[in-house]
Amino acid sequence: MIDVPVYDMGGKQTGSMQIDEASLGGEVRVDLLKQAVTMWRANQRQGSARTKSRGMVRGSTRKLFRQKGTGNARMGNVRTVIRRGGGVAFAKLDRSVRRDMTRKMKQLARNSALLAKLKDGNVAIIDPLEMAEPKTKTFYQMLKAVGGDRGCLVALDQPNQTVYKSGRNIPKTELREVRELNAYEILRRRKVVFSKPAFEAVVADGATIGAGGQPE
Repeated sequence: MIDVPVYDMGGKQTGSMQIDEASLGGEVRVDLLKQAVTMWRANQRQGSARTKSRGMVRGSTRKLFRQKGTGNARMGNVRTVIRRGGGVAFAKLDRSVRRDMTRKMKQLARNSALLAKLKDGNVAIIDPLEMAEPKTKTFYQMLKAVGGDRGCLVALDQPNQTVYKSGRNIPKTELREVRELNAYEILRRRKVVFSKPAFEAVVADGATIGAGGQPE
């Protein structure tokens, strides 16, 4: 069992919650984490790099001048790759670099990332995570009190515009709904901060996979 500290908005510890490692898969699956991170980064690429090859450039195929006797270097047509405005020797064409994983693999990767953070002591719970009005300074002070001022992922159980507006301008701080969490974003930031309902939702979702479950 792992103890996770629970804080109030002032940063004072008010208790703790226990979580069974088995509900998150029991172990950190490093290979699966690598696959998930690689997939996420690959899917951020546009894959739109493109250049024209010699055959795609418009222009005559006529030889510019005869091979010998002119005093010029030997030259082909205007579309040759060694002339300005000509084609590119190894043209880049549109290609998809997208990767995919099954739903269960994504869940296991997310759980492994969270388990790694839990073992390192980099997870905190705020109860209640509420703000009467948008206030960046108050939100930052709360993050600083729980050690999340140097990079933090804040997970909410449902949309909360007041909390979102309070934290959106803080550098290296991201706010996500718990259903949007993925392995890459959990690993990317130093600290993960949950609202209590969001943390309970993650634990419940991880338990549905079952301890030692294997990807489909």
